Amino acid sequence: MTDPMQASILIVDDSTVIRCYLRRLLEAQPGWIICGEDENGCDAIDRAKELRPDLIVTDLAMPMLNGIVATSVLKQIMPAVPIVMFTSFSDPSIKKTAMAAGLDAFVGKSESPETLLSCIEQLLVPKPLRSDSAA
Repeated sequence: MTDPMQASILIVDDSTVIRCYLRRLLEAQPGWIICGEDENGCDAIDRAKELRPDLIVTDLAMPMLNGIVATSVLKQIMPAVPIVMFTSFSDPSIKKTAMAAGLDAFVGKSESPETLLSCIEQLLVPKPLRSDSAA
């Protein structure tokens, strides 16, 4: 059983170097654990169903299934799980397409590590429950 004070993160990137970098960066943050890693969108969907992560960090360009298509499928399966795309592509049309697929945040690999960490931190903050019965 996962500690309720920990946030589990699934990393999806076809680069072993990037996955290792992200693991080190993210696990250095108190309360964050990496529950799994995958190198393509197909495997990530299967792994996410199995592990039920609290957040997913994915690349855009990957073999078999890219990050946009994987995001669309993942959002159908687990709509409440935030997905961050960490990519070297910065084209506004790609970002727009990714956001339309359900992506929660888009961070360029050229941006500072603090930008990615801040983005993830904001997405992991529990959202207050809405009370529809409020007068």
